[in-house]
Order: sequence, then C-alpha cells, then structure tokens
Amino acid sequence: MQLDITGHHVKLTEPMRDYVGSKLDKIERHFDLVSDMHCILTVEKLRHKAEATVNANGARIYADATEADMYAAIDSLADKLERQVRKHKEKLVDHHARDSDKRTYG
Repeated sequence: MQLDITGHHVKLTEPMRDYVGSKLDKIERHFDLVSDMHCILTVEKLRHKAEATVNANGARIYADATEADMYAAIDSLADKLERQVRKHKEKLVDHHARDSDKRTYG
C-alpha cells in the first residue's frame, strides 16, 4: 500500500507523518485489497481538517474530519474510513448459501 500525505498551511513533521501512517495502517489490516491512500491535512484559522481518499479493489472511498486538534481530526478520520472500508468489504462478500444442501419438500 502506498500512502501519500500532503499538508496545506501546515508543516508536516515526522511524528505527524508517523501518526497518520500508524492510524491508516489499521485500514489495510481490515481489507487486503487497498492499493493506495492519499491524505490531506489542512489548517484553516482554528479548524484542523484531515481528509483521505482510499482506492480499494476498484472502489474509491472518501472521508473527512474537522476538529479543534489535528491529532483528534486524524483519529476521527481513521474511524470513519475504517467503518466505510468494513462496509465495502461486507458488500463484496456473498452471504447466500447457494450450493448448500437443497432439499425439496413435497
């Protein structure tokens, strides 16, 4: 998985990059078919915004979070992405028992 991190009006420090990487690695544990992620961290006045786009198995999943603290925004973003990726994974799994024991009653 390739992770691109971009900062707008914020200086990206190495601890911040490591924090984003550790939080977004959890998404790859839930779903193996994540090819790449692009994360944008933005500061506008007193709002800290984190947004990310995940390309997973042909699907493009987007989420954003705005908080008063950048680390809180990253946490919220990771939770939202994790929820959406799990939902996408559930859609791909076929829960119907097609070839199971078919009994005829009559």
